[in-house]
Amino acid sequence: MGKRFAGVVLGALFAALAHAASMEDEVLAVFDKYIATQNAHDLKGMRMLLLESQDLLWISRGKPLWGRDAAMKSLEERYRGTWHIDVDRKELRIVSVSRRVAQVYAQTQLTAGDPGVEPAKNRVYLNLVMVKKPEGWRISSILPILVPPQ
Repeated sequence: MGKRFAGVVLGALFAALAHAASMEDEVLAVFDKYIATQNAHDLKGMRMLLLESQDLLWISRGKPLWGRDAAMKSLEERYRGTWHIDVDRKELRIVSVSRRVAQVYAQTQLTAGDPGVEPAKNRVYLNLVMVKKPEGWRISSILPILVPPQ
């Protein structure tokens, strides 16, 4: 009986570890796609990555944008100019909040500017919350924090 119990416990432990690793891999793949899609100015790709909900939240230029449509409208405007994100992979962290919710933290450099204007380069702490839906992981919030120059 004791060996059987130990086997069940070990099996559950290995299953939990495998789930954590696969969840992290899945979330990382979506994050990498998010960065590539942003840098390609791919509106259709971004629409697929963002949660289709009025509860989607993106803080942009210090203002909340609620819903995927509002986020897409903002991106359409921004993509007319310079918009490029570089990620410091050494500082990238994925935190499992639950089986279907994950937070991604990354230190980034955002190069952005309106058309015809010299783009600004800013360090930004990027925080994303992702939720797992039947169709895969979707971004439910984008919360950038501008790092003041030092």
